[in-house]
Amino acid sequence: MVDPELLSILVCPETKEPVRVADEELVGRVNRAIESRKLLTKGGDTVTEPLDEGGLVREDGRVLYPVRHDIPIMLVDEAFLLDGLE
Repeated sequence: MVDPELLSILVCPETKEPVRVADEELVGRVNRAIESRKLLTKGGDTVTEPLDEGGLVREDGRVLYPVRHDIPIMLVDEAFLLDGLE
């Protein structure tokens, strides 16, 4: 997934909080929300692409940055909002 050395220096670009690899349970919940078209990005778009490679969750657990093609997408507007996730 994400190189451990890279992970040690990555932070949320918005709050500067550390991020960690999302566990399988969270990725499963996120993918179920994506499948039912109930997950939005911070930019307000509906997420349609499942998390095949997981993601990085912000320390406070409110935002997830997807990983695509082994690259963390650390853009604020592309982050997934986890508030209210079932």
